[in-house]
Amino acid sequence: MKAFNSLPADDLRATLLAACAVPAWAEAVAAGRPYPSRAALLSAADAAARELSWEQVCQGLSAHPRIGDRAEGDSREAAWSRREQSTAAGGTDERVRSELVEANRAYEDRFGRVFLIFASGRTQEEILAAARERLGNDEETERTIVAGELRKIALLRLERVLDGLE
Repeated sequence: MKAFNSLPADDLRATLLAACAVPAWAEAVAAGRPYPSRAALLSAADAAARELSWEQVCQGLSAHPRIGDRAEGDSREAAWSRREQSTAAGGTDERVRSELVEANRAYEDRFGRVFLIFASGRTQEEILAAARERLGNDEETERTIVAGELRKIALLRLERVLDGLE
């Protein structure tokens, strides 16, 4: 935890914003330093993510590409996104990939935002099934799910930051 706790403020902010592109979240996590342990940091980050308003969740969504689309650029965030979506983007079943594109479109038409899912370790088929299921949700239910998915992604990315600092 020493490396995380001693990061210069500007580096810390950039690192946290790459994990979750919500300044309020990054500021809340940064304000808790020094953290006595990894568990304490992750708990604080989880709590901060649970406190995000819907507008802040939408701000975080703006940094995520569509499932199956390759994140462009050489930023840490783009690299993480490519890694997280590697199974979804790299699947070989053209039918499933095509259906996933259609499900993404249907989701965007219905909810007016990108379909966000914690994709790490999930197959294209699992992601497609989740997208189809979530199309049946009402707005309130879907907002709760989206906020949870954003939180899970942020925590995974924060874990990766910590792994890289050890």
